[in-house]
Amino acid sequence: MRLTRCHVIATLVPGQRIVVPESAAGHLTRVLRLREGDACVLFNGDGYDYDARIASIGKREVTADVLSAVAVHNESPLRIVLLQGIARGEKMDLILQKATELGVAELLPVIAERTEVKLDVERTAKRMAHWRSVIASACEQSGRATLPGLAVPAALAAAATGVAGDCMKLTLDPAGTQTLASLQAPVSHAIAVAIGPEGGWSPRDRELLLSAGFQGLRLGPRILRTETAGLAAIAAIQSRFGDL
Repeated sequence: MRLTRCHVIATLVPGQRIVVPESAAGHLTRVLRLREGDACVLFNGDGYDYDARIASIGKREVTADVLSAVAVHNESPLRIVLLQGIARGEKMDLILQKATELGVAELLPVIAERTEVKLDVERTAKRMAHWRSVIASACEQSGRATLPGLAVPAALAAAATGVAGDCMKLTLDPAGTQTLASLQAPVSHAIAVAIGPEGGWSPRDRELLLSAGFQGLRLGPRILRTETAGLAAIAAIQSRFGDL
């Protein structure tokens, strides 16, 4: 039987008893109905799963004994960076969730010319906290013990020019010159994929991406929605160069 995996923001050391952070404690005891003595697996994003056992359940805190650490080796050999035009509500959640499951290493929410979501400082902080929760839950489900990086939303110009120079850079384009068959394996084992928001890239966005070294990748003749495009590209690229 597969044990419950739960992400915790805490230092985990075999042989120690920890106070389980409140959000994780509620998930383990109120949602999953674990009781004292029940086994579970905890992870904090450091690449290890930690076998643990619920030691006590009180009104104010839940404690767990950390029993052992097991290295998890299921990260993709290909480092994929997703530059995602910020989408509204559940669409963005879906993109982050599925991209995490597909093995993306880093997620860069970008603000493009046609981005419809407006974020001030307060809304950005709340959205980042929510997105981190979505990513952690996706790691719990998919078995990843390393959380992909999540950058603070940035303008497309800053995000695109900030991608490492030795990284292969692609953006989906039905008229693009590159296809999956024509792509050569990246020497750096890193690929950045840029996906536009719901309104797509504007002509100025495309010029910016081109000047930053991004090539058009043609997956087919149809225009994909923002919540479909990145996930289709990631799955195809992983099949070609990553998770074989």
